[in-house]
Amino acid sequence: MSLPDSLFSASPPVTAPAGGAALGQVIGLSITAMIVTVVLMYIGWQHRTHRIEWFDRLGKRLGSRTGDPGWVTIPVLFVGSSLIVALLGFMWDVSLHAGRGRDAGPLANPAHYLILYGLFALFVAGMSAVVYPRDGEKPGIASVRITRQWFAPVSGIFIAGCGLYALIGFPLDDVWHRIFGQDVTLWGPTHLMLIGGAGLSTAGIILLNREAEFSTRQKGLEVPGWLRTATLSIGLGAMLIGLSVFQGEFDFGIAQFRMVLQPLLIVAAAGIPLIAARLYVGPGAAIAAAVFFLLMRGIISFIVTDVMGEAHHVFPLYLGSAVLVELLAFAPLRGRRVVDSPLWFGALGGLLIGTVGLVIEQLWIGRVFQFPWTQDMWAEGLAMAIPVAIASGLCGSLFALGLQGKLPARNICRTIVVASVVIIAVAVGNGLHATVPKGASASFALTQVGTPAFPEVTAKVTVSPANLIDKHPTWVQITAWQGGGPGVVTDRLHRTSQNTWESTKAMPIDGNWKTLLRVQDGRMLTAVPIYLPADAPLKVPEVPASASFTRAFGPESVILQRERKTDTPGWLWGAANMVVLLCSLAIILGISVAVTRVGRRIEEHEADLTKDRTPTLTS
Repeated sequence: MSLPDSLFSASPPVTAPAGGAALGQVIGLSITAMIVTVVLMYIGWQHRTHRIEWFDRLGKRLGSRTGDPGWVTIPVLFVGSSLIVALLGFMWDVSLHAGRGRDAGPLANPAHYLILYGLFALFVAGMSAVVYPRDGEKPGIASVRITRQWFAPVSGIFIAGCGLYALIGFPLDDVWHRIFGQDVTLWGPTHLMLIGGAGLSTAGIILLNREAEFSTRQKGLEVPGWLRTATLSIGLGAMLIGLSVFQGEFDFGIAQFRMVLQPLLIVAAAGIPLIAARLYVGPGAAIAAAVFFLLMRGIISFIVTDVMGEAHHVFPLYLGSAVLVELLAFAPLRGRRVVDSPLWFGALGGLLIGTVGLVIEQLWIGRVFQFPWTQDMWAEGLAMAIPVAIASGLCGSLFALGLQGKLPARNICRTIVVASVVIIAVAVGNGLHATVPKGASASFALTQVGTPAFPEVTAKVTVSPANLIDKHPTWVQITAWQGGGPGVVTDRLHRTSQNTWESTKAMPIDGNWKTLLRVQDGRMLTAVPIYLPADAPLKVPEVPASASFTRAFGPESVILQRERKTDTPGWLWGAANMVVLLCSLAIILGISVAVTRVGRRIEEHEADLTKDRTPTLTS
């Protein structure tokens, strides 16, 4: 009996636009943003000129129990709501894209409304800290002079900068789509602006609370110890959440990068908040921060997956690393505890996180993630992760020391920060570098196991040349995603000989599903399409799934990101990425300046107090 050319009937093509939002939606969003901005500016002007007093009363009422000033309580209220809502919107958005494909427009995706609120509220939080002080009040110990009678907390300025940086990423994302096509990856440059601004703002809110402590002490008030510990642990747990969202593609099982990047991202996220928590807050704070991370991520995962029915995702635990950091604090070093030497503590803590912590994390990842860490990635993965973990730990130490007013010499601080940026950049660059084999192909024999209404197949795959894939590849799998239904379907293939593989479960091959064979082995990251639907906006035909066929291996990104344009000038792509890079470096510089300013002012304040307490000899 002869086999059919295609195992299913032709499906209607994808019709969602792929080159940016409709002009009407862009105009509508722009007008709305301008109206909201004007209203907020008007409220700020009214407050500063004493034409309204409700904004001042709101700040005082929120701080009536703790004694915190309004330039702290109002931003904390906005940041608390903005980050929770933005996180829910972000995870929902990634889930929608993974399960259902690209949007029909920004207003057609309900998750975008949550993200927009979260980012705008973040900007408002920072600006409320900036405009609230009036009548020459100097907020905090490191206030910045704006005009003769207007001073703002440096951390409030940084939070507003993070919010603006993230907000700019939203319209730029549409511009990016129009120039380069839609980059359906979490690591698109404008996407990194959105999540980077929100994630780094958590450091600003911790710094803002530190500045507020001096104001409350001047009033003779003191925040209860338990409340301070809980607040700071939650803040550092929020920082852990913010820094961990860069791992989203691994969490959803659709990583478009080599697996060696996952351990690097885990240790980079863990080092700063966990080390800072133990050094600045005290015993148990690292574990408390990790527990808060797990609680919030667990709730968000439940809402997105079980309540909304979208793509399932998992996340690292960080508990093992938190316990290691807590235990390290009791280790001896030169006759005293290692925690008493903060930079050593940060470096050794980072080393533990990048070694033992990753081994502990691997036990969890191997059980719940789509793809475990395999033998072939450990050597390179550790070579990348350990330096990054040490750098992250040292930055966590500097953050804690800045909050304590005990920063080391300026050249040491600069060296650590600059070296950390360079180390992370080199490691990420290495992780992103992948190769595609030339002259390699895969032959498929598909067996229909589904129904005419829902076609599914199992596959037997033969790769050529026979030695293309070594004995322990990172993955050889079939992935189907963006099919219009929730979820990403993956199948780790079973090896039957040196160059043959078989399915272990059925995979969809109809409708809007994009189904492909993916191979990662060392630096090789490549794929072969099995079935791709016709896409009218992209003007690309269907790639059918016949009963048997042979196709060449090619760059994985070309298949996963069909929407990307390939005809844009290389210089334009490089220039656009350079602009985003410079903006990102400006944010890193901003938090460095803010922490240094607060730390040096605290140091000077403590030195003045010591001088005042020193008895003088009189004749």
